Amino acid sequence: MSDLLSITDLRVTFATDSGPVDAVSGVSLGLKKGEILAIVGESGSGKSVTSKSVLRMLPETSTVTGTVMLNGQNVVDLTREQLRQVRGSDAAMVFQEPSTALNPVFPIGWQISEGLRAHKVDGKRISKKAARQKAIAMLENVGIPDASQRIDYFPHQFSGGQKQRIVIAAALALAPKLIIADEPTTALDVTVQAEILQLLRDCRDNLGASILLITHNMGVVADLADKVAVMLNGKLVEVGDVNQIFANPQHEYTKKLLNAVPKIGGTRRLDYKPQASSPLVVAQNLVIEYPGRLNTPAFKAVNDVSFEIQAGEVLGLVGESGSGKTTIGRAIAGLTRSTGGSLRVVGQEMVGFRERKFKKYRKEIGFVFQDPASSFNPLLTIEQCIAEPLLIHSRELGEAKIKERVAFLLDAVQLPNAAAERFPHELSGGQRQRASLARALALKPSLVIADEPTSALDVSVQAKVLDLFAEIQKEFNFASLFITHDLAVVDQVADRLLVLYKGQLVEEGKTKTVLSNPQHPYTQRLLASHPIPDPQKQAIHRQKLIRLISES
Repeated sequence: MSDLLSITDLRVTFATDSGPVDAVSGVSLGLKKGEILAIVGESGSGKSVTSKSVLRMLPETSTVTGTVMLNGQNVVDLTREQLRQVRGSDAAMVFQEPSTALNPVFPIGWQISEGLRAHKVDGKRISKKAARQKAIAMLENVGIPDASQRIDYFPHQFSGGQKQRIVIAAALALAPKLIIADEPTTALDVTVQAEILQLLRDCRDNLGASILLITHNMGVVADLADKVAVMLNGKLVEVGDVNQIFANPQHEYTKKLLNAVPKIGGTRRLDYKPQASSPLVVAQNLVIEYPGRLNTPAFKAVNDVSFEIQAGEVLGLVGESGSGKTTIGRAIAGLTRSTGGSLRVVGQEMVGFRERKFKKYRKEIGFVFQDPASSFNPLLTIEQCIAEPLLIHSRELGEAKIKERVAFLLDAVQLPNAAAERFPHELSGGQRQRASLARALALKPSLVIADEPTSALDVSVQAKVLDLFAEIQKEFNFASLFITHDLAVVDQVADRLLVLYKGQLVEEGKTKTVLSNPQHPYTQRLLASHPIPDPQKQAIHRQKLIRLISES
């Protein structure tokens, strides 16, 4: 069988102010119809650049050589009009960062319909009404609740995980022959991740689609992939069958990747030591409600939630996308208004608070945002972004000391010195996430809200960042609300664990107790949905999950 996608000697070079940068060097890969190929490697290794080359979605500063044969056509030589026909129908892209992939000024239904109306469906132009019905069906397929009503919502009205599902729905709308999935489950909790992986599997099994999967999650690779390609510094270092890669990796870097995969019940990085001080955060019957508009009723994102965060404690918060995790984190930082109950942060009441009174306490709170691409000012360099909180709250340090502090933070989060002069769009997704962590730690805060701080990182860098997080937490003893969908990560860093479901707290307790003996059915499903980085065990694990879902 001939390859649907054949990449030969692909080389991509970017022109930068400091000279040309080789992002991909001599990559050759093949992907057959109905096959799933996973490309893995650390951030900046060239995974996303390789995938974007298939649809020629690279910036104008890039130079591409080699051949990329897609369905019998060399994409490198196609005209713009020919590319437009290929994109969406022959191959579609699921982007890594949905907040930047979706247009903020158009409803999500219009954005999905736009692709349908730009192409012929079954040889005919689709009507506006039919495109809307198709868009609703696609949203339902990817698990968006109340799709017929929410089709007219704008991107900002969805959680990060829900926006990722919307991007996937748009990519699948035209039933493409090739699905290029660039970190398709990065922002998703494990239950929704399991559903999305099954959806991609169905596209392969029912539609005969091939999938080029870019991911750092080795559990996802074990669950979904047929073949694995490992990249390092823009080059392929190992390619093989998924079973062979996991059972008998040949290259030292592949072994390093697999050894870095976090596992539930693995070695803990943090051990909390109780302190006899007042808690930094106290929530009692907390309610966060978004007001309705016109025909849209009010929505309670958080309903009657109570918890505390002690000084020096790392509290884990897990739950599916849309459950209220990020909303609680933003409310603690004063970025979202609390509407009921009580929420005291560093002694200040956040229900009905005034910004003028709370401003002086902001330096006590660091925030690692879920989507680093949209949290940075695109007009500032990374050095300027990290220095900004220091310029606001610690101007007395002086320019030289601030510059020295920024250099220390960049080194601490494993970013090269050259990253300081780059703009956010010039870094990979994982590199931006590390820069976000550096900015959050700039003022040595007593409380860090870490919203998916390792979600965009490959496993080797994730391990380094988690070690760094543990070291800095031990050194400065800050408290943290650690929001994540990765149960293995939260097991390593959190002493206590909260489980949210539809805005309500359904289970809490010591992390080890909750993960080893979950009591609530939703927590049990969370654990069953967590992928295992072993293709043989994952197949059995998937059957257990299917049974659990059918029983519920």
